[in-house]
Amino acid sequence: MNTSPAPTYAQRLLEESGLTSSHQPIDVMLVSVFLEKHYRLSGRFERLATEKDDTFRLSTESSDHLVKVSPPEEAEAVVALQTAAMRYLESTAPHLPVQRVRLTADGHDHVTIRLNDGRSRVLRVFDFVEGQVLADANPDAEGLARAGEMLGLIDVALREFSHPADRRGLAWDIRHFHRLAELVEHTPSPEHRRAAREVFRLFGENVVPRLSELETQVIHGDFSPYNIVVDPKNDRLVTGVIDFGDTVRTAVIFDPAVPMANLLGRTPEHPWRDACAFVAGYQRERPIQESELPLLPIAALARLTLRALITNWRAERAPERREYLMDHAKDDWINVERSLTVRLDDVVAHLRETRHGNS
Repeated sequence: MNTSPAPTYAQRLLEESGLTSSHQPIDVMLVSVFLEKHYRLSGRFERLATEKDDTFRLSTESSDHLVKVSPPEEAEAVVALQTAAMRYLESTAPHLPVQRVRLTADGHDHVTIRLNDGRSRVLRVFDFVEGQVLADANPDAEGLARAGEMLGLIDVALREFSHPADRRGLAWDIRHFHRLAELVEHTPSPEHRRAAREVFRLFGENVVPRLSELETQVIHGDFSPYNIVVDPKNDRLVTGVIDFGDTVRTAVIFDPAVPMANLLGRTPEHPWRDACAFVAGYQRERPIQESELPLLPIAALARLTLRALITNWRAERAPERREYLMDHAKDDWINVERSLTVRLDDVVAHLRETRHGNS
C-alpha cells in the first residue's frame, strides 16, 4: 500500500513546468544525425548553457544556427505553443526582430526524437541571432526604455494569438506565486526567509484578490536581459528577441514585471530606477491600465523572489546545472531586500509620472 502523501499544488506545478528532475545531456552525435537527415545541416557544434533543454550553436560553412532539444519532461504541446507564437509574430508583425524557426527539408518546424525509455524530445532549429545581450550592454535609461518599447510591441502583436496549450501550468507564471510559499522552507537564510514572507504578504493582500479581473493574453513570459539582443549603434537598440520557452496566457502586467525584476537593484542607491525606465518605454507602446499599475511593482518583487526561491531549490536537485542557475540569480536576495526599503507608493507615483510624460 502506497502511504506517501499526495503531491502539493506547488509540487505538481513544478513538475508540470519540467523543474523537478534532471536528465542526462543528449548525445551530440545523435543530434548531428537528426540534423543531417531532416535539415541537411552539418558543421561544428558548441554546447550552450541553458536552464532546462539542450542547446547548441551549429556553425556551418554558410551560416550559424541555434539548435534546441526540449527536455523529456516538457510536453510536445508546450513546445508547439512556443513555436506557434514565434510563427504568429513572424507572419503578423514581421518587422519585429523575433528569432525565426527554420523548417526541415520536408517543411516541418520540428523533429521528434524517440528515446529508448519511451519518452520523446523535440528538436528545433532557429536562426542564430548575433550580437550582445542587454545584460552585458550596460544601457542607460533611454536604452532601457527602447527595450521596454520592444516588449510593448510584442504584447500588442500577440493580443489576438491563442493556442490549445496556452493555459498550461507554469511555475514561472506570476499568477501562481502565492501557491508556492512552501519553497520558503528550502531557503537556509533567516533574513532571506523574512524578505520572502514580506513579498508573499504584499502579493496576497494586493494582487491575489484582483487576479480574476486582470487583463490577460498570451505573453512572451521571459523578456529578461539575457533574451534581448542589442546593437548600441542601431536606433531601435533591440535587434533580436529570443527564447519563448515561458510563453503562457496570463495577466498582461506580468510580462513587464519580468524584466523589471531583472533590473531591480541594478543601481543600488536607486533600486527601482532602471526598472521604472524600462516600464516608461513599455507604456509608450502599450499603456498599463491605471487600476493595474499599483500591482506592477509587487508583481516584479514576486518574480524576483520566485527566481531566488526556485534557483536554490533547483540547484540542490540539478547539480550539473548549478553553476548556470546560481550565476543568473546570485544577487537576487540582495536586490529583493534593497527594493523593499523603498515605499511602493513612491514607485507607483513615479510610474504614473513617466506615463503622463509619454502621453
